[in-house]
Amino acid sequence: MAKQKTVFVCQNCGANSPKWIGRCPSCHEWNTYVEEVVVKDHSLHGSRPPLQRNAPVPLTEISPDGESRIPLPINELNRVLGGGLVQGSVVLIGGEPGIGKSTLALQLALQLKKTKTLYVSGEESLSQIRFRAGRMDMQNESCFFLSETSLENILSHLQHMEPDLVIIDSIQTLYTERVESSPGSVSQVRECSNQLLRHAKENNLSVFLIGHINKEGALAGPKVLEHIVDTVLQFEGDRHHLYRILRTVKNRFGSTSELGIFEMQQDGLKEVLNPSEHLITQHDENLSGSAVGATIDGIRPFLIETQALVSSAVYGTPQRSGTGFDARRLNMLLAVLEKRAGFRLGASDVFLNIAGGIRVQDPALDLAVVTAILSSSLDVPVSKKICFSAEVGLSGEIRPVSRIDIRIREAARLGFDKVVISRYNAKGLPKPEGNTEVVAVNRIEDLVKKIFR
Repeated sequence: MAKQKTVFVCQNCGANSPKWIGRCPSCHEWNTYVEEVVVKDHSLHGSRPPLQRNAPVPLTEISPDGESRIPLPINELNRVLGGGLVQGSVVLIGGEPGIGKSTLALQLALQLKKTKTLYVSGEESLSQIRFRAGRMDMQNESCFFLSETSLENILSHLQHMEPDLVIIDSIQTLYTERVESSPGSVSQVRECSNQLLRHAKENNLSVFLIGHINKEGALAGPKVLEHIVDTVLQFEGDRHHLYRILRTVKNRFGSTSELGIFEMQQDGLKEVLNPSEHLITQHDENLSGSAVGATIDGIRPFLIETQALVSSAVYGTPQRSGTGFDARRLNMLLAVLEKRAGFRLGASDVFLNIAGGIRVQDPALDLAVVTAILSSSLDVPVSKKICFSAEVGLSGEIRPVSRIDIRIREAARLGFDKVVISRYNAKGLPKPEGNTEVVAVNRIEDLVKKIFR
């Protein structure tokens, strides 16, 4: 007979408590404990087949052959996975609602012509999936669709079909009868993901899991979900812009320094093979308040345009606003300009925008941000053939950044005449290709003399 036990589970971190607690002692969040009924059915555990016992072996007897991979038709997804999808791996894709997770998964399923794929949707009906597939104008006879939320039924179909790849959209909609709680709870997500992981490893089945995120931007559900999967991909971007970024947060079979860029269109997601040309605004005239910076996300370099607007403060307190850039770092750069370079911006509103809706955290963009602010404050345009890549220190010095040769090579490939870098990066630097000139600066005062005078 099944034994029932009532526990309270934190919906943020998964901590258990025998009674309700206002504040979780593990993650320190308030009002996150929810009552759940845990059923312990010994008959279910007894019906499981006995696990195969593996004997320990020395390292020399382990095959050195690498994991077999499935090449994917989406090159940007291949890039972030490290060269293809490893057979028997579990990949988790997280992102905000409406960012394009289901679109990316459906495109992948419809483009894998030689791979037997099962697409399981717990959020959409089959007619809705067909409508989206018709909008993409894609067909695939080896892809099968299932609208189901019961994990037991899904596992039954997997044993009967024996597909090569299964896509679950989403893990928060599944439920198992082993746990008496609502779908999406910590217990349900943990149990469903564990059973899917076990089935994937035992049958050499590749699994894509789509996960939701909470209001803080982290993946919803227990933290153990990110630990048990092999790869965690973060799909991000602004829904009001066209570009989407796929980042690798965790990857057991490749590098975590990869980045994939997509463009959302009417017929689905389109790969952006050359992001620099898309993120730089194409205009004929030179406008003040704009500068191009060379940044690296992971190991991929691309050029991006920074736009600044400096105007007189209408109200008593000046406004400081940054879109796609850290607001605290913006305040720091403004303080450096006022203290070290003598620009009085304390009574001015300063607005900063990274073009394309991309969020950048690379400190090498500091010099482009400072140049854009000075250009707007002085109302002097900066040539669109000049690129900037350096970090600005608190003393007003221009600090070096890593992999400057890759950044310069990207700027030279796009036809920039000058690349402004730190003087310490210029030591031993090989001559760039073409007619691109490298300009080395030491302090902000040198930047003002060489660009604005």
